Amino acid sequence: MKNVNKNILDISNKMFDELIQIRRHIHQNPELSFKEFLTAEFIRDNLRKAGIEYITICETGTVALIGKGEKCVALRADIDALPINEETNLEFASRNKGVMHACGHDMHSTMLLGAARILKEIENELKGVAKIIFQPGEEKLPGGASKLIEDGVLENPKVSAMFAQHIFPEEETGTISLNSGYIMASADELYWTLKGKGTHAAQPHLGNDCIMAASQLVMNLQSIVTKYRNPVKPGLLSITSIQGGSAPNAFPDEVKLMGTFRANDEDWRIKMHEEIRRITNVTCSLFGIKGELDIVKGYPALYNNPDTTKLIKATAEGLLGADSVKGFETKLWAEDFAYYAQKIPSAFWFLGIKPKGQKDMPPLHNSKLSPDEKAIPIGAAMLAGTAVNYLNNF
Repeated sequence: MKNVNKNILDISNKMFDELIQIRRHIHQNPELSFKEFLTAEFIRDNLRKAGIEYITICETGTVALIGKGEKCVALRADIDALPINEETNLEFASRNKGVMHACGHDMHSTMLLGAARILKEIENELKGVAKIIFQPGEEKLPGGASKLIEDGVLENPKVSAMFAQHIFPEEETGTISLNSGYIMASADELYWTLKGKGTHAAQPHLGNDCIMAASQLVMNLQSIVTKYRNPVKPGLLSITSIQGGSAPNAFPDEVKLMGTFRANDEDWRIKMHEEIRRITNVTCSLFGIKGELDIVKGYPALYNNPDTTKLIKATAEGLLGADSVKGFETKLWAEDFAYYAQKIPSAFWFLGIKPKGQKDMPPLHNSKLSPDEKAIPIGAAMLAGTAVNYLNNF
């Protein structure tokens, strides 16, 4: 496969200037989850220009097919942006105030467009079908992946393996980071409302102290991680917001809390939902107040199939050399690609986008994130190369 991989990288590099312009257009015109109408039309226009047929799915989703045969591999990119005000000062910075591609989905979409063009150019060499999926709504529950699956994106033709990538500011351009097994966590949103009886701060005995109850609840909930979790498995419960009270001399009637719960063990995840409810009820009863808890179940943990992960590693080594491949430390981030991985063998890798020699750079979801555009042809070649390797050699 080294000769094929080399050819793929050459084709990708020749598209560099055009891919940069595509990326900058998408970056300059970001749209929020499930509202990516102009982005979707721009993607479809580029597919039409390349002679690639496509269908629309879930309004702003787009699916293209390249090749012929019974075997089918899918490649996916997310297309939505975040509600973040950009502060990069780039010439092509976001035109839409308060909206930014701070998670790199502009890069992902551009690289998948590049991969689609590569695969179209070598279509006669493919021993099967490459399904190209531009997915909306990765950043917002219930997640675009779940909606596309419901609408049959994995059928007609039936997908037997699926791949995707994400930009990674922690590693230099030209590197690929991956591991098999669970690489990202499930993510559940937690919302509490504690209701008591407000009173003057000088007369606490006439009411219920929701502030104290909230403080105690935060401390008690930490036992979820310290006492109920196998210490060798990742897990996290963080309270990220407490809101209550508006005067220095009065206890409020109500306090609200928000937080996140993350795990990579589905059985433990469900069990701890009940434990979080129990701790909430017991703590609130100690203070004579009512506690309401809403658990919004988020994305499942993301599992990289060992066999498909080996395929990515082989592709990266063929394209970029063995030294380019690095291990990936499990993160408690969340990614809705996990829904696909629950259905079929899948794998997800991380593409370095830190300029060579630069010590560090802003992280994902940061208003100053500015990926190295030299990573674009590498990412495009990785997607195309993985598809070819799967269809022709797996």
